[in-house]
Amino acid sequence: MCDASDFAIGAVLGQRKNKHFQPIHYASKTMTEAQAHYTTTEKELLAVVYAFEKFWSCLVLSKSIVIRCYHPRQKGAENLATDHLSRLENPHQDKFENKEITETFPLETLGSIALPIDSTPWFADFVNYHAGNFIVKGMSSQQKNKFFKDVKHYFWDDPFLFKICTDQIIRRCVHGQEAIDILKACHKGPIGGHQSANLTARKVFDAGLFWLTIYRDAHTMIKSCDTCQRQGKISQRNEIFSKGRGCPQIPSHVWEIFDVWGIDFMGPFPSSKGNKYILVAVDYLSKWVEAKALPTNDARVVCKFLKSIFARFGDPRAIISDRGTYFCNDQFAKVMLKYGVTHRLSTAYHPQTSGQVEVSNRGLKRILERTVGENRASWSDKLDDALWAFRTAYKTPIGCTPYKLVYGKACHLPIELEHKAY
Repeated sequence: MCDASDFAIGAVLGQRKNKHFQPIHYASKTMTEAQAHYTTTEKELLAVVYAFEKFWSCLVLSKSIVIRCYHPRQKGAENLATDHLSRLENPHQDKFENKEITETFPLETLGSIALPIDSTPWFADFVNYHAGNFIVKGMSSQQKNKFFKDVKHYFWDDPFLFKICTDQIIRRCVHGQEAIDILKACHKGPIGGHQSANLTARKVFDAGLFWLTIYRDAHTMIKSCDTCQRQGKISQRNEIFSKGRGCPQIPSHVWEIFDVWGIDFMGPFPSSKGNKYILVAVDYLSKWVEAKALPTNDARVVCKFLKSIFARFGDPRAIISDRGTYFCNDQFAKVMLKYGVTHRLSTAYHPQTSGQVEVSNRGLKRILERTVGENRASWSDKLDDALWAFRTAYKTPIGCTPYKLVYGKACHLPIELEHKAY
């Protein structure tokens, strides 16, 4: 509620509870000489600006209603609280004319405003402590010890609370519907790919966000995700690639990223814009995946694909493949010789390319199956989104996502949620 008189402005912050307005804090100030010459409308708007600046930490990201006397003849019948503040007469106007008026609150405890029970953040006690040095009364000694042990990992940067996590990365604390929207975006959105609960939660962490029940909420969401429940897990019978779990012997060297690539074909799939196969290449160290939809699986398309990889990531030391005819031929050998790349083959008893490509094939296939919907012929259009979801998924061996390892930064959330994260 805001109001203005000839020489002062007033504002009251409050909440409606059981249809009744309950004041929380009062604020008022006298105008400067220049402000006293404003028109009536300008003075009323000045009170609104003053109120938002004063109560900013309580209003940001919250639905707010502003009540002001917008008509010169209105007597404040609907705005009693601030109308009284703005119309207070100053009996010492001449005596204190040149003295500065304090603008500070006696107690900076606005951060401890009570919210409806079902919308109170899980971190409310930490906010109240850091923003206003306010501690909940009635805690036992054991509860106090736990509270002070936990609260030191949080800090307040108006208007958000942040946590210093165990990996020493600072993440913003979120709750309620905002957390649900973020979790949905990280699971079902363009960067999601309907991946597992743990990988979905890791995407939230990589976006710089945190809440206590994130893993439990991710598992609950996936249980209610119709797409994930319909697809389930991929059975061994439906795997596209050949059987076997062998892995070629690789000499023990100190490798750098993009030094060793594994390469393999997936398919055939139902025709999609003339494409029936997917050629997949995986970097052994960074787990970075490249893939391309192709109409055929022959030496020509393989060589063209590898040349594009060499142009983007540099010449590798080795390429590892199975003994398929599209990899073992004169044309492929000439390309390897030209770029000085060693071609290593899996053994005859273990035709599988390697565990690296197998995992990538399975992951890409799972993402495609859960994103193409009923129109299976659209899988080639969804391949880029599947690659993006795969590259931004947390990989345990490297302790981060391939995208973060290669580019040194985390992926952003969709634009509609990005402003909430940063």
